Amino acid sequence: MKPSSRIDIETLLNHSKTERVIADINRETIDRRAFSPKKCQVFSESFTMLQDQPHYRFTTDQEAGKVLPDIIDNRIQKIVPGTGEHQQEQKRYVKQRNIGIVFSGGPAPGGHNVIAGIFDAAKTANPDSRLYGFILGPEGILDNAYVEITESLVDAYRNLGGFTMIKTGRTKIDTRKKMDLSRATCKALNLDALVIVGGDDSNTNAAFLAQELKADGIQVIGIPKTIDGDIQVKTEDDEVLCSISFGFHTAARAFAQNISNLCTDAGSDIKYWHICKVMGRVASHLALETALQTHANLTLVGEDLADYVDQDRLKAAEERGEVDYTAYGMTLRHLSRLICDTIVKRAASGKNYGVMIIPEGVLEFINEIQIFIIKLSTIIAEFNEVHDVDFHASFPSLDARLDYLRRLARGISDRAASPMWNLRDDELFNDLPAFFQEGLLVERDTHGNFQFSQVKTEKIVMDMVTDYLDILREKGLYKVGINADAYKSAMERDGLDADGFGRAIFKNYGSGDYLLVKESIISRKTLTQAVVNAGLLEDEKPLPVAVIDVFNKSVPKFRTQTHFYGYDGRGSDPTKFDCNYTYNLGLTAFSLIANGATGQMAVIKNLENKFCKWEPLGIPIASLMHLEERKGKLALVIEKSIVDVDSNAFRIVKALRHKWMAAEPGEDCYRRPGPVRFTGSSEEDRPITLMLNSI
Repeated sequence: MKPSSRIDIETLLNHSKTERVIADINRETIDRRAFSPKKCQVFSESFTMLQDQPHYRFTTDQEAGKVLPDIIDNRIQKIVPGTGEHQQEQKRYVKQRNIGIVFSGGPAPGGHNVIAGIFDAAKTANPDSRLYGFILGPEGILDNAYVEITESLVDAYRNLGGFTMIKTGRTKIDTRKKMDLSRATCKALNLDALVIVGGDDSNTNAAFLAQELKADGIQVIGIPKTIDGDIQVKTEDDEVLCSISFGFHTAARAFAQNISNLCTDAGSDIKYWHICKVMGRVASHLALETALQTHANLTLVGEDLADYVDQDRLKAAEERGEVDYTAYGMTLRHLSRLICDTIVKRAASGKNYGVMIIPEGVLEFINEIQIFIIKLSTIIAEFNEVHDVDFHASFPSLDARLDYLRRLARGISDRAASPMWNLRDDELFNDLPAFFQEGLLVERDTHGNFQFSQVKTEKIVMDMVTDYLDILREKGLYKVGINADAYKSAMERDGLDADGFGRAIFKNYGSGDYLLVKESIISRKTLTQAVVNAGLLEDEKPLPVAVIDVFNKSVPKFRTQTHFYGYDGRGSDPTKFDCNYTYNLGLTAFSLIANGATGQMAVIKNLENKFCKWEPLGIPIASLMHLEERKGKLALVIEKSIVDVDSNAFRIVKALRHKWMAAEPGEDCYRRPGPVRFTGSSEEDRPITLMLNSI
């Protein structure tokens, strides 16, 4: 286009086509907002009631009974239809209510639909009911910062990802002053109930608030949220009441699509190993689900590593008449060897590339690292308690922290010194790279947990892998397989004796689709010597170009690209599964409130089955709590659920490891999960993990 005919910028910006194609709200968003999630059958009734389910049993922690006496005897409650016989219950159900809601912790796809479910149910029961959202998480409760949630606000965020409507935060309500501020805020708004949407720590908070506010007639309901999938509830008899927290399916699908794209790239460019770290600070549920979604060549599952037993070391010790206790559990050194084994085997089949999935918290399952984390977390907590100052503020540099540890080890520090850190610990710790030392000494989160996302887990593991691959390369054990047909064609093209050179160079010549250069040939010099010894080349004569090319192609270059998948999955728009799940969690929360419950967690039973079998329940939070060490002290918390290595899902991944490794000639087994869609019959209706575990 000639400059003189160019449209001026104001006209261009105001053009109808421009406004349509770059509008903030696109067609996809409009369609999402218009989607109506399915409702469990019971929520189509004019009102609901609660029915105790005494056949479900929990073992209650004695400490929980002491601290939470008013809610410790709560029963599991099933949401059931109300009938005309229950006029008092119906009258209570439809009364006008003020309900507060707060998001706590990291975002998870589907949170807005929880609000939509509560809003729709509350307004249907009584149009005069009001819903308030506290801004920026629990801090909004303390500061009395809120927004009234209206129909237009709810409609703007239906089926959309994030916690954008009211934001979120990580403040804990864990002191008398904070409890008093929370009570004052709830009373100022004349709240009948408060709904807390969060993970294990947030639901623990909900239990304490329920106990605190019960005398004031303010109900507190928790809702299980975390993309890590580590809130799962089983009864004493191993019956699953809550199989996964909301947001897990969406995050896993978002990660899987990106990882699948890397599988395609790896198989196209055939020169990179893509190292994919996925969120999961304690449990490896996301790693397991993304493995099932993508069929990556290697997936590490932390719980499996913790369960590892080195049979070779046990046998060797038995022959010596000893017991090698270090054979139980995985070490960093052995983990690097297992990874190298996959890389070397694939390279031997001409596949010097691949995709590996590593869970964010894998280091917690490695023996020596777990010991360091426990010891250092205790030391930091003790220092903070003894001195009433922050350890990281007192020792801002790595050198200062290391100096403090050395003084501890030598017993020349203050009364915080203990046998927790000895000279052997100090020696082993000093052998670690500086970036890893700094990672292990990183500031703990507000709950006293080690922040795995701050540590370059993939760098720690892959640095060890690279070092060991260098050793294997020098020993002639790590080589790229040469396609037999391509080798013969190249040799014949240059008029060379393919069979003669083949027998001299390759250890498996004449068998297999891919040929491996002999272990003794590790350089041009050793290659020349092998050819001369076979009588194929006179001394001082140069090697044929085709032979040099074959050798060069057999020398592996280990190249990696690292990726972290976490925040992108948290912010993804929810899948249909999570849209339906969270909307029904909101409906469940309102039914619990409308029927007078408090200290309960809203859950949906039978998520692993088809929607028609979903069953809304209220579970007593106090019954889920037990004593656990946090910040060096015992505290009541909800236990995180880790991957069950006896589950169907894990056993299937374990059985298919060799197949997905694809360490033989032929195509890889990569699976294409595709993007998260909102239309079409091909969209998944629930996580693969749940479907397999329902068999």
